[in-house]
Amino acid sequence: MNFAKHTVAAELESLQRQAFSYFLEWTNPQNGLVRDKNAPGWPSSIAATGLALTVYPAAVERGFISRAAAVKTVLATLRFFWNSPQNPEPDATGYRGFYYHFLDMQTGRRAWQCELSTVDSAILLAGVLTASAYFDANTTAETEIRTLSDALYRRADWEWAQNGGATVTHGWKPESGFLKWRWEGYDEALVLYVLGLGSPTHPLPESSYAAWTSTYRWERCYGYDYLYSGPLFTHQLSHTWIDFRGIQDAFMRAKGIDYFENSRRATYAQREYAIDNPRNFSHYGRDCWGLTASEGPGEITLEVAGLQRRFFDYIGRGVPYGPDDGTIAPWAVAASLPWAPEIVLPALDYCIHELQLTTSNRHGFRASFNPTFPVPGSSRGWVSPWHFGLNEGPTILMIENYRTGLIWRLMRSCPYVAAGLRRAGFTGGWL
Repeated sequence: MNFAKHTVAAELESLQRQAFSYFLEWTNPQNGLVRDKNAPGWPSSIAATGLALTVYPAAVERGFISRAAAVKTVLATLRFFWNSPQNPEPDATGYRGFYYHFLDMQTGRRAWQCELSTVDSAILLAGVLTASAYFDANTTAETEIRTLSDALYRRADWEWAQNGGATVTHGWKPESGFLKWRWEGYDEALVLYVLGLGSPTHPLPESSYAAWTSTYRWERCYGYDYLYSGPLFTHQLSHTWIDFRGIQDAFMRAKGIDYFENSRRATYAQREYAIDNPRNFSHYGRDCWGLTASEGPGEITLEVAGLQRRFFDYIGRGVPYGPDDGTIAPWAVAASLPWAPEIVLPALDYCIHELQLTTSNRHGFRASFNPTFPVPGSSRGWVSPWHFGLNEGPTILMIENYRTGLIWRLMRSCPYVAAGLRRAGFTGGWL
């Protein structure tokens, strides 16, 4: 195995540096907006922008960017969001303290007639609060970062986002009102509920969290008992900011574990599924796994080695129920590093050195690959031509949390996060 102990730190830092180059190249320095995907004409996503705000502290500490340059971009981002149009008009940037999922890279106005997204706004605000916690110097610029961050967080009207229901809606559109879907069933919305509960101005009621956890599914998959959610990123994203080690809500107290251990089990179940390989996809095995929401080869059905195979485009692939078309996302493996390094490091070694999935890619891992999809002359099959900010951010941040715990330390000091966790019923550990 090429990931010898003395090279692990260098390999991981190289991955972080490559991933950070995405944010250097695909951020508009005038407004801080980050392109969702590095395809021509693609808009910004507020989630990628929130991840960028979270990434800058790690990048400064690693020497990837100077503190002064990071402060300049962070301040441009926060000023843009604070001053951008907040109203019910269909071409605004946001409304009620929330923001549209996709924004035009130049104007910052709503793109693609998309929804005002509650969870993506939560990811943006998590990044805002991370920047506030890190940039703590007594300078004019860093003081303004903290002032704007606080104002942006306080503006979000979480209770409005419930639309009169017990749980939080997925979002809202000016043309048709609230979306019919709600954040129910365990998923990436854990950070949304924590931030909503912690608000000092427009908080979610404590009953909203109990309503959410009442929709959980506890399952046994591949020998592991855990809180089920199929795609790997749903077990990772909230952990980007919140250190769940040793703290428990009522649900986890009853199960005798915490969300950190839950994610560890979900990660192991992913690998066991790949070893079992019930659909007989190429390359699946102990060092080739990682099903999540990711880009795929496209909506097409082909005959491959005598079998009819249906392939998908961007979809939430998951374990064990699918959908699964043979598409693997290496970045999702990297983002599992904090809770399962003993299986993640060999898998990263396989992707980097055996499959050479970072070779000639200036931003590290591309979004995904599918070795089952037939591509003449390629042992790796189909490989995504693109990179996504949503992939690059967790790669950097979860490697950093594994190496130093930096983001977790910053957010443990955030009073709003601590308040939200306590209102959700979390006790123990660092709380």
